[in-house]
Amino acid sequence: MNLYHCMIELRPEARALAFSQACTQWMGHLQAQGLITGWRLLRRKFGLASGQHTDLLLEIEIPGLATLDTAFSALATADDETTRRYDLLHGMIARVDVGLYRPYPDPAQRERIALI
Repeated sequence: MNLYHCMIELRPEARALAFSQACTQWMGHLQAQGLITGWRLLRRKFGLASGQHTDLLLEIEIPGLATLDTAFSALATADDETTRRYDLLHGMIARVDVGLYRPYPDPAQRERIALI
């Protein structure tokens, strides 16, 4: 399992509850399509954070990089309803920083695998 980790700051005019609903619509759509395994949206509590920590954290579960590639390919050819859901969510975001994480240590010990 891999986690696509998104640290999100909303636009000043955006409301957190509206974003949460748009996120539920978008992530539910992706999950129903089999493009993601699961997800969760978290909000900073009491404004307590340091450094680069943002107000919202979205974690998206994917089984592996092949699934992530499939998701990006599927979204590149999205229909009007999919595009509407994405635009609604994305339009509320001022800034997002992403990272891809995996459980560690993992059984494959990928740090020791190299082609050369």
